Amino acid sequence: MALLKAKPRTELSPNDLKWTCDVSKFDFDSTSSLKPLEGIIGQERALKALKLGVDLRTSGYNVFITGLSGTGKFTTVKTMLETLRPKCPELNDYAYVNNFKDPDRPLLLMFPAGKAKKFKKDLSNTIKFLQDQIPKTLESPAVIAQKKNLMVDFSEKQQTLMGSFETKLKKNEFTLGQVKIGEAARPEILAIIEEKPVFIQQLDEYVSNKKITRRKANTLTKKYASYQQELQSIVQKSLILNQEFQDKVITLEKESVAYIVEGAIEDLKSKFKIKQVTNYLTEVQKNILQTLDVFKGHSQEKIEENNTVYVIDYLKDYDVNIILDNAGAKDWPVIIETTPSYTNIFGTIEKYSDGYGGWHADFTRIKAGSLLRANGGYLVINAIDAYQEPGVWQALKRVLLYGKLEIHDLSTVYHFSPSVLKPEPIEVNTNVILIGNNYIYSVLSNHEDDFNKIFKVKAEFDYEMDLNDKAIIEYAQIIKKLIENEGLLEFDKSALSKIVEYGARYAGQKKKLTTRFAYIADLARESSFWAKDVGAPMVNVYHVKEAYKASQERHGLSESKIQEMITEGNILIETTGSRVGQINGLAVYSNGRHSFGKPTRITASVGLGTTGILNVEREAGLSGKTHDKGLLIISGYFRETFGRRLPLSFTAGVVFEQGYGMIDGDSASITEICAIVSSLANIPLKQSLAITGSVNQKGDIQPIGGVNEKIEGFFDVCFEQGLNKEQGVIIPVQNVNDLMLKKEVVEAVEKGDFHIYSISKVEEAIELLTGFNSGARLKSGSFPKNTVYGEVESTLIDFHKRLKTPPYKKKTTTKKKK
Repeated sequence: MALLKAKPRTELSPNDLKWTCDVSKFDFDSTSSLKPLEGIIGQERALKALKLGVDLRTSGYNVFITGLSGTGKFTTVKTMLETLRPKCPELNDYAYVNNFKDPDRPLLLMFPAGKAKKFKKDLSNTIKFLQDQIPKTLESPAVIAQKKNLMVDFSEKQQTLMGSFETKLKKNEFTLGQVKIGEAARPEILAIIEEKPVFIQQLDEYVSNKKITRRKANTLTKKYASYQQELQSIVQKSLILNQEFQDKVITLEKESVAYIVEGAIEDLKSKFKIKQVTNYLTEVQKNILQTLDVFKGHSQEKIEENNTVYVIDYLKDYDVNIILDNAGAKDWPVIIETTPSYTNIFGTIEKYSDGYGGWHADFTRIKAGSLLRANGGYLVINAIDAYQEPGVWQALKRVLLYGKLEIHDLSTVYHFSPSVLKPEPIEVNTNVILIGNNYIYSVLSNHEDDFNKIFKVKAEFDYEMDLNDKAIIEYAQIIKKLIENEGLLEFDKSALSKIVEYGARYAGQKKKLTTRFAYIADLARESSFWAKDVGAPMVNVYHVKEAYKASQERHGLSESKIQEMITEGNILIETTGSRVGQINGLAVYSNGRHSFGKPTRITASVGLGTTGILNVEREAGLSGKTHDKGLLIISGYFRETFGRRLPLSFTAGVVFEQGYGMIDGDSASITEICAIVSSLANIPLKQSLAITGSVNQKGDIQPIGGVNEKIEGFFDVCFEQGLNKEQGVIIPVQNVNDLMLKKEVVEAVEKGDFHIYSISKVEEAIELLTGFNSGARLKSGSFPKNTVYGEVESTLIDFHKRLKTPPYKKKTTTKKKK
């Protein structure tokens, strides 16, 4: 029985395949008479969210900005923060000073903006003043006279103490001498023999020489022992007298200079009436009086070790380490941190070597990072960079949760080296703006504790905007802004019109324009280059086309290689004739800036069985989850269409031929259905047509992406192999509004050399590919015999019968008993 022919289908007209921007949309001849655009376009939703985060300065309302690369996120944030600044908050200066009670914990001082430098200068001048005045005061006649009186009193007491003891010794043939031990000397009791002082250890020698008797020597030894105990007591009393004398001298010096030190410090306190500062100055005053030697010409000490001279500056204890100076700041700070390392964001504590492998630090080595420099304002960071940098993310979370910044060295954070200093924490009120994509936002939101507490505002930048008359003019104003900023040539209205067309092409829809202005800016720059290269005074449509073509060529090596392999027959693609179970699918390849489409051969084989549809790519580990889902939907379609009257007793294998990489997406669903139907019905499919489209279980065709690239990719293959007026592409009807094909394709369609069809049901695709009627279900539930689906049903019935009663099944017979 001959199959019914399918009814001819109407193909799309050339007007359906293109979109051009009418130059009459521009009421000017060139950008020379156009004002540049100030601000951002196409991001109203993101701007509202960002404004909330800017104006609502409350804990947790930090901002996370998402969007595709090239949508101007960094530019927008910087521009918006500069234009939306409310009244600037009161900014502070921050400085670390020495903690005289615990040098390992430096103290933090806060000043109104611009006051820290003045404090440092005034304190330095005060220390210099005291360096000059303290020695003068201590060398004054009055102080020297008091010191002499103390010395006389001390000497008299010493003489009284030692004189009576020495008289006692002389009466018993002893005297008091000095013994030098190294650089020091100590008193020693000596025996008098023949009017000469003799050490007690030399008595045996005098006995041997018969200058004294043994009895005499023993007597002297016993007396020496008794006097030695008394001497120790006297020495102790002498030391106490000496300590009392030193204490009196120190007290005298303190009392002598106290009024000078107090006056100088009180003068500083009167200038800086800040509690933290006055408390620190009180400690400075105490420390100066306790370390007067530093102000008596001993402020520095040189130590030479291993041929290296180290200078110890004792006056450094009175230095002021200003880590943030906001003098002259009129607006709140906006810091864009392009290198968000731990040190750059949080600061560090620099160390210095002692020459023996040891590393040391003090409060003057503390350095601030961008987080503190942005205090009271905004810090903008790339989210992925911050997440990947060692130590940054965890430290940033702690600061935003608790509002306190602790400056450490990164090696201390990871315990690679012991902590040198623990500076006093700084209370910070910095709003952080992270810029990233939806992937990193999803990872942090779902897997990082407290992320949603500290980043409550999400501003998502759109990748497209509505195409209307206002948007077209704004596109031209963006080009004008670029012209002024970078010194490009002016653009005439034909060039602007073509840029708008490419903007719609980037967006992938006729009713949309891309907001990835990085691409548009690059196109404008390169168009100006081409115009300058040929000496043109202004950019026109020709230069824009050349720039776009050159860009495609630069990034199109992969496309050229694949096309070359198809032309040489290494990749098998047929564009003429017909084959059973073989069809041309369409795939999109992308290398970032450039996307292109190429056909791929898909085949299906069927046989008896109950396995259903076998996804060869999945079995080989080359199928993505979306493609796996698409195959399951195809199984659902076959159950819905043919499985109501009988079980589906077949096994089908579907393969993307010569596919050696991962395959994902469901845009080949209609392709795979047609290949399986062809194999089951044993009806060939036209190789002159390629098809793309997603399918649901009810057989409805769903839209896909990259439709322009797919059509143009198959057209290029057909053009290389020779157009025969039968070739074409079948696409979902929903994608008709997305068509913006290149000039060569549109001209081929106008001549009838190439065809483009739109479909909404699977059955329409079957009829186009086979040329026969697909078949409509009868009231009985079956399909007409002389249709494609009728042939499929016949095959399935045959498979079911053969599976139920296989030919290899032996018949059993029973013998009758006689």
